[in-house]
Amino acid sequence: MIALLANPDHSRHRAEGHPERPERVTAILDAIAADRGLTPEPAPSVPDALLHRVHDPQYVAMLDRAAASGGGYLDPDTYITPDSMVAARTAAGAVVEGVDRVLDGRAQHALAVVRPPGHHAEHARAMGFCLLNNVAIGVVAARARNVRRIAVLDIDVHHGNGTQHSFENDADIFYASTHRYPFYPGTGSAAERGRHDNVVNVPLAAGSGDRTVLSAWEKKIGPALAAFRPELILVSAGFDAHRDDPLGGMEVTTDGYRALAGLIKAWATEYSRGRSVWALEGGYDLRAIGDSMVACIDILADRGYNSGSPD
Repeated sequence: MIALLANPDHSRHRAEGHPERPERVTAILDAIAADRGLTPEPAPSVPDALLHRVHDPQYVAMLDRAAASGGGYLDPDTYITPDSMVAARTAAGAVVEGVDRVLDGRAQHALAVVRPPGHHAEHARAMGFCLLNNVAIGVVAARARNVRRIAVLDIDVHHGNGTQHSFENDADIFYASTHRYPFYPGTGSAAERGRHDNVVNVPLAAGSGDRTVLSAWEKKIGPALAAFRPELILVSAGFDAHRDDPLGGMEVTTDGYRALAGLIKAWATEYSRGRSVWALEGGYDLRAIGDSMVACIDILADRGYNSGSPD
């Protein structure tokens, strides 16, 4: 039912003292192995032909040159190392492989536990710890498989500017996000609706918790998603809105993520033949991201859920 994909190359993408570090993936995979016994499968690299449908080839070449020359910081937040592009290509490749598996019927849900993350990466700009936009590349892979209507649901504490900008003029792609606002990267106001009203942003105040976040998804995003009726759902699965996260400044609990996964699974069942593909984005408290991902897996795998509303 669940395909678990990872990119072992991620461990070579690291910078001393940076919060986006290899231990994030290790913590999640250890929690999954201990609690649920799933073993991750290594992902292939994304083909350049697919990569170039999202990113400017000159931008990709610049990243390759920066890696080959020893790496460094591309902006104050985003670093690249000699091995980062291997990691970035296999991170995107994991999402593409997940898309292929759910479309082929080999899995109902796919989880890409990968790094570097992707939803801030623009057409020709790295930012926010992101080099390549993994979910956007997954979207174009699904379109290459003749899937027309695709929804991207972004649950990260930060707005996914890169993903929104990739598809905001495309009537067949729906993008929705809850996120702290105002906050990095400064985008994601409610007024940003896309050319075809295919974007729903719900900005939230710092300190927002489970009830506020879940209400936003149920009452504001849910009706728009119902009108859109996607054939496939992709999830930018960031867990940095967790109350224990050192960067997010929000108060979502592990039970809140469990309830949110329940909503997403129900939507997938109703609209997209139960199919969803999840890609790791942010989340910087190691225990919180491990527990939250396991909670989501429990829902996706029908392992039971107490439907009482979390605080």
